[in-house]
Amino acid sequence: MALQWMILTYVVAAEAALAVLLTLPAPKLLKNRFVSLVSLILQPALFIVPFAGFQLLDIYWKNEHRLMCTSEICTAAERDRYEKSLYKSQRNVILCAAACLLYWTIYRICKYQKDIQNLEEMEKRCKDQ
Repeated sequence: MALQWMILTYVVAAEAALAVLLTLPAPKLLKNRFVSLVSLILQPALFIVPFAGFQLLDIYWKNEHRLMCTSEICTAAERDRYEKSLYKSQRNVILCAAACLLYWTIYRICKYQKDIQNLEEMEKRCKDQ
């Protein structure tokens, strides 16, 4: 299970880096080429949405079937283990939500950049006529 969370962490870090690079000011030619490159990567990278959704379902199932350790019989070590697992699952839920949100953000940034490029081309054609 740790490998899945490590992969998701790396994907979120890469998405965050891409989002930052897309929003940095750059020359128009460089920006357009970078946006087109990221747009080509977006379709295969869509796997992250169902992957994160599956991880969320896994967290939900484990949460529903987790042994409760709230009684007086539990030792301090058992209680610590229970709380640690709760914190880990909360962290993982945030990670899954961040993966989906960052993917959507990158998609929208690329779409806006392409729309701006198309409008600039239309404006240039109208001025030439």
